[in-house]
Amino acid sequence: MTAAPPLPHRRIAVALDRDPYEVVIGDGCLQETGKALLQAGVREGRQILVVSNPDVAELYGATCLESLKHHGFKTELLLIEAGEQHKTPATVAQIHDAAFQHRLERSSLMLALGGGVVGDMTGFAAATWLRGIGVIQVPTTLLAMVDASIGGKTGVNHPGGKNLIGAFHQPQLVLIDPATLASLPIREFRAGMAEVIKYGVLGDPNLFELLEACPEPNHPAGLGSELLETLLERSCAEKARVVAADEREGGLRAILNYGHTFGHVVETLCGYGTWLHGEAVAIGMVAVGELAVQRGSWSRELADRQRQLIERIGLPSRWPSLNDQAVLTTLQGDKKVRDGKLRFVMPRGVGKVEIRDDISREEILRCLEALKS
Repeated sequence: MTAAPPLPHRRIAVALDRDPYEVVIGDGCLQETGKALLQAGVREGRQILVVSNPDVAELYGATCLESLKHHGFKTELLLIEAGEQHKTPATVAQIHDAAFQHRLERSSLMLALGGGVVGDMTGFAAATWLRGIGVIQVPTTLLAMVDASIGGKTGVNHPGGKNLIGAFHQPQLVLIDPATLASLPIREFRAGMAEVIKYGVLGDPNLFELLEACPEPNHPAGLGSELLETLLERSCAEKARVVAADEREGGLRAILNYGHTFGHVVETLCGYGTWLHGEAVAIGMVAVGELAVQRGSWSRELADRQRQLIERIGLPSRWPSLNDQAVLTTLQGDKKVRDGKLRFVMPRGVGKVEIRDDISREEILRCLEALKS
C-alpha cells in the first residue's frame, strides 16, 4: 500500500542523533492511526499489540484498531488496569504474557493507547520484550500528551519510590488527537495543565504568559481549540528540545524534573492514588518555588505568579501534613540523588531554571516549616 501525502497536522521533530521521530498533533489523528504509521515508515503487515485500559478502549479502541487493520496491520488488543496502584512489574508481566501468546517478533510493535501509566508500562514492556521492539505512543490524556509520551522514559513503580524500575526506549511515533480530551475528566485535564505550567517556567515564558492571559484556563472549553493546540504544540516542542539535547538525562534533561522532586515525595508519602501525578507536581512546584525564594534566587512576586496560576487552573498548592523526617528520608531515596546529594531544579525566573545539589537539610526543613504556614 502506497503511503498518502502527510496529514495536515502540526508536527514537532524530536531530533535525536539516532532514531529521530515526530510528534503529530491534530483533531482526527486517531482515525488516521494506520496512515500515520505508514507515513512514519512502519511497513504494512506488521503485527501490533495495542495496549489500553477498559475505559479508553471503550471510547477509542475500535477507531484505532479499524484504522490499523484498514491500512494492512495485524492487530491484537490487550486491556490492563490503569492507575498508579497498577503501575507495577506484575502488570508489565501481563503485557509480556500477551506478547508471548500472540507471538510478537522483533519486527512487531506495541501501541500504547491511553494515559501516562499505560504509556509508561507499554514502553517498558516493549523495551524488554526480545531485548527491545518498537513502540508507538497514542496518548489520550493531557499529561501523557505533553510529557509522558515524549522522550522515551518508561518504567514502573517500586514500593520505595516512583519509577525506580525502568528503561529509556524512544517511540517511533507520537500521535496526539486533542479531540480525545473531550472525554477526559476535568480533574485529569487540570492535572495535565501542571506540566504545561512547568514548561513555561523552565523554558518558554510566552507559554506561561498565554496561560496567565486566558480568562478560563481550567477547562478545555475555556481555552478553545486553537489555544489548546497551541499549548500542546509549545509544550511538546519544549520537551522535544530538551530530549534532543540530552536523551538519557546526563545533564540538561534533568530540568524536566521541575516540581517533581517534592512532588514524588507527596505521591509516595500520601500513597499513590491520593493525588494525581500532575496535582503532586503542582504542589511540588509551589514547594520548590518557596525554597528558591528563601535562597534569594527567585522573587516572591514570581513565586506568587506561579502559585496564582496553579490555583486558577484548579490545582492544589498547599503542602500536605507530612512528617518532616519522612520527607527527608523519601528525598534521599529519590532516583535523582547523586553521590548522596539531593538535586533540585530551582527556578530563577519565568523561563529559566538551574540544577542545584548544594541544598542543605536545614534549608529543606526551613522550607517545609514555611509551607505549613
